[in-house]
Amino acid sequence: MSGQNKAHGEKAPRAYENQNFISSPDGRLIRIIAEMQEPQHRFRRERIRDSIVFFGSARTPAPEDALAQLEKAKKSKDEKKIKAAEMDLEMAQYYGQARELARLLTEWSIDNHYGYYVCSGGGPGIMEAANRGAKDVEDGRSIGLNITLPFEQYPNAYITDELNFEFNYFFIRKFWFTYLAKAIVVFPGGFGTFDEFFEILTLVQTKKTAKIMLIVLFGSDFWNDVINFDGLVRRGVISEEDLELFKFADTAEDAFKYITQELERLRKLFPLYHPH
Repeated sequence: MSGQNKAHGEKAPRAYENQNFISSPDGRLIRIIAEMQEPQHRFRRERIRDSIVFFGSARTPAPEDALAQLEKAKKSKDEKKIKAAEMDLEMAQYYGQARELARLLTEWSIDNHYGYYVCSGGGPGIMEAANRGAKDVEDGRSIGLNITLPFEQYPNAYITDELNFEFNYFFIRKFWFTYLAKAIVVFPGGFGTFDEFFEILTLVQTKKTAKIMLIVLFGSDFWNDVINFDGLVRRGVISEEDLELFKFADTAEDAFKYITQELERLRKLFPLYHPH
């Protein structure tokens, strides 16, 4: 009888409900799996299979912001600030071009019922421009794959709410950039942009992707200034044929024409590859 009257102890939390465990080093594998599966769950729910990815600097300002900063710098009469503001204004052209290209691609996809979605890293700069361009189109939706950083990269205001993602692990974020991508447009950027570009270029070069992925380097002056592609060929560390893995574009219209013509061609060659 005494056993029947004994009070029950409090249940321990299930392992997957134990936040201390999930957040610990031993729970890392669970966190990794969650970052793989949760985006897949949402992409399936939203019926998203294809993306056009925009890479580029988080530091590239919108033209209107760059112009305002230049006016402010001129009033300060600080030559160093003026030169920096002038360079920002020069780089701001890429923000405008990224926004326009994203708008053109989104409009084209919607008009043709294709289901290509602009995708960015979710932050400011070129990423913001891409999401903003998609939102410029009526019913335009776009993806933002953000990353948690020590200096807090917040998602830009133009990402579609249900397609706004936050990652802790760079390598899983890169997986989701690559997995859905049918085309990649790489705007001027720094270490992060180089990392993303060269990893995808390596996957394409080594045929580790089971699909054709278009790669566009936007801004030939910038890229030929910061990377000596011909020098890599001359020194024998890449083949001349490797330079055919990507194309240069200098205007939104040129990039749009190349991407859409190639995607149209591939849709005709591989109709089952685009099951929309």
